[in-house]
Amino acid sequence: MKQLFVVAALAGCALLGAPGAAADIVGFTSPSGNIGCMLSEDLLRCDIAERDWSPPPRPADCPDFTGYGQGIMLRPTGSASFVCAGDTALGGGPALPYGQFQAGGGMSCNSEPSGMRCSNSDGHGFTISRQAYTLF
Repeated sequence: MKQLFVVAALAGCALLGAPGAAADIVGFTSPSGNIGCMLSEDLLRCDIAERDWSPPPRPADCPDFTGYGQGIMLRPTGSASFVCAGDTALGGGPALPYGQFQAGGGMSCNSEPSGMRCSNSDGHGFTISRQAYTLF
């Protein structure tokens, strides 16, 4: 059984996939395989392997021994933020075909030829692609 350990320093929280909870985490990737996402009832995270953009500066509370800017995360309410973590959401599930979506916990992601577009019930979210990202 797969377990996912996510340390999200920017949000001041952690999602720990215990053996009983692992089934509640859904992984999916973009058809290109460049974007990988994980969705649980209280967290959505998408990481990117290759990108032509740089994330904003690393925040002071993101330790140097972790990765930063490789992905964006979102909760059921509130704004999206960049991931500060030592793991990855890449390769965690099957391809989500263009035009399809994955949803749960008040959050959803749409697979689009231009990248992944994810949002929550507040209307906040992000887009992520090789060319660019947006937080909204």
